[in-house]
Amino acid sequence: MTNSTGPVAAPRIPEAVHRRRWAILAALMLSLLIVVLDNSILNVAVKTIAAPAPSGLGATQSQLEWAINAYTLVFAGLLFTAGLLGDRLGRKKILLFGLAVFGIGSVLAAISTSPAELVAFRAVMGLGGAFVMPATLAVLMNVFEREEQPKAIGIWAGGVGLAIAIGPITGGVLLEHFWWGSVFLVNVPVVVVALIAMVLLVPDSKDPAPGHLDPVGVSLSVIGLVLLVYGIIRGGELADFTAPSALLTTLGGLAVLVGFVVYEKRSSHPAIDVTYFKNPAFSAAVAAIALVFFALMGVTFFSAFYMQSVRGYSALESGVLLLPLAAAQMIFSPRARLVVERFGARAVCTAGMVLVAAGLGCFAFFGAGTPVWVMEVVYFVMGTGMAHIMPPVTVSIMQSLPREKAGSGSAINNTFRQVGGALGVAVLGSVLSASYRDGIEDHLGAVPPGARKAAGESIEATLGIAEKLGPAGRALAGQADTAFLHAMHVTALGSAGVALLGAVVVAVFLPGRPGGRRDGAAAEAAAEAVPASATISTD
Repeated sequence: MTNSTGPVAAPRIPEAVHRRRWAILAALMLSLLIVVLDNSILNVAVKTIAAPAPSGLGATQSQLEWAINAYTLVFAGLLFTAGLLGDRLGRKKILLFGLAVFGIGSVLAAISTSPAELVAFRAVMGLGGAFVMPATLAVLMNVFEREEQPKAIGIWAGGVGLAIAIGPITGGVLLEHFWWGSVFLVNVPVVVVALIAMVLLVPDSKDPAPGHLDPVGVSLSVIGLVLLVYGIIRGGELADFTAPSALLTTLGGLAVLVGFVVYEKRSSHPAIDVTYFKNPAFSAAVAAIALVFFALMGVTFFSAFYMQSVRGYSALESGVLLLPLAAAQMIFSPRARLVVERFGARAVCTAGMVLVAAGLGCFAFFGAGTPVWVMEVVYFVMGTGMAHIMPPVTVSIMQSLPREKAGSGSAINNTFRQVGGALGVAVLGSVLSASYRDGIEDHLGAVPPGARKAAGESIEATLGIAEKLGPAGRALAGQADTAFLHAMHVTALGSAGVALLGAVVVAVFLPGRPGGRRDGAAAEAAAEAVPASATISTD
């Protein structure tokens, strides 16, 4: 209906959908939980999977890395495409497809009989996850009115933190009582419940005017992202990003993505309107997501070795120690909108980035005897910072786009987060490895010459050799701890520097205090002037 004295009224959510919006959010959270949870569970199970049969699969270090990387590669490469398909075909359909594929991949991974099979089925799980992740946020944007979206996104973001923290705990409990495949099989009942909830609760929605297909743009995006992420992973594996197999692949991926942007700018029916990036709030929010996950994922990577190898905690105990990180996100993420309303997204996100940087910097002062309560405080501070970054920047990204493009916006958000996280693990992991090798190589004199190179690759490898040396290995074990702590300190300072860079980006480019209610309503009306019946159905 047209208003003769102002812009077209923004579409309202159908009443039947509006009444069950919080139940829909719970169903979406269940889907999100299982996808994020699985990755953190696998990190706990890698040692068991490396054990010889029948305890494990006898996987080598390289095979274990690819069990993780195969998921990441497929997941990151298809996120953008999955978001576009959701806008075109319907987000509910895409979500149901992704959950079904993820469940099937989980069953196959659980019954794998060789490392090669596990790698292949992890790729299948990545395919399913790529269709689930952007669809959850896109559906959320289409069942909540604009004024409630920040609160819903805050709860959504808190769920991500919860999944990251409880994954290691769940994995540790399962491995203490069941075989290694249980860390994948546990997904199946959750997937079944999520599928039923989706069918019963979640309405379908899609772009009412998707335009022509853009097969060239979609193909360029997939090829570019896969090459870029593979190059990053390869550089991390080799601890050398200048190696031809890493450098050429990374540069090739960047070149294809540049070609994608050029093609989309000239296309009459682009897969994504790249002019969105001319909006400073949108671009700054996307950059902030990438930078904070670059810093955070790198630290998550080395903190596991710190707690288990240096401090001697079990996988389960290490998982429990991460609970303050999750608790802070669960407490503050849903309430971040209230702080943003008072101080503005710029001030809140800048403060959040500074808190994350401070927490990361604290790792530079951790030693083998740092009190546990200090670690817990640091994790809580980092979680608090994350809770004041994730919801505001996600809201900024999603509300910069019309509602009918929610799948595309969600895909962009998740793609930059995934690429940032992959870069963090690869780059900061390489810094950690190089610094550790420099610190330990002068102390490997007692190690047989043929084993010295392998012994210097990681603290786990050094400690493994030290155990075989008997009493003579005790001194080597001590030197390994010292070398690792030095490497961790260097890496932590690098992570903190990246987080501070993110603070500068959001301080300069994110908007300050929100405008008046009338301005916000007008902006929403202009962005979303389409009939409600064309974008969402109650079926």
